[in-house]
Amino acid sequence: MNNAFGLHIRRARLARRAEDKRFSLRQVATRVGIQPGYLSRIETGDTPPPSEATITALSRDLGENEDVTLALAGKVSQELRAVIVKRPELFGELLRQLAEMPDHAVLRVVREVRDGEW
Repeated sequence: MNNAFGLHIRRARLARRAEDKRFSLRQVATRVGIQPGYLSRIETGDTPPPSEATITALSRDLGENEDVTLALAGKVSQELRAVIVKRPELFGELLRQLAEMPDHAVLRVVREVRDGEW
């Protein structure tokens, strides 16, 4: 099972719980719309990561980055999948090239694209 995802969720929940008692396992599960036992199994890695919708709901409730939690679960959002599917050859090549670059260089590319400075 995917223990990195579960550990991330557990650590995020416990960090929030240390400051706010509303982040008990039971209360988070209720807000997200899942059973507490299921959330417990997710956190311990005893079950595969849940659906994208549940991961997104957990991310939002815990104040975590949705892309990061989805990646830890071994998933990509529908939104990003749709972008890649539009131009699979270009995005495949781009991602392969970015994989070899250091973080600061990837950040520079992202900023240039975002700011339209290409």
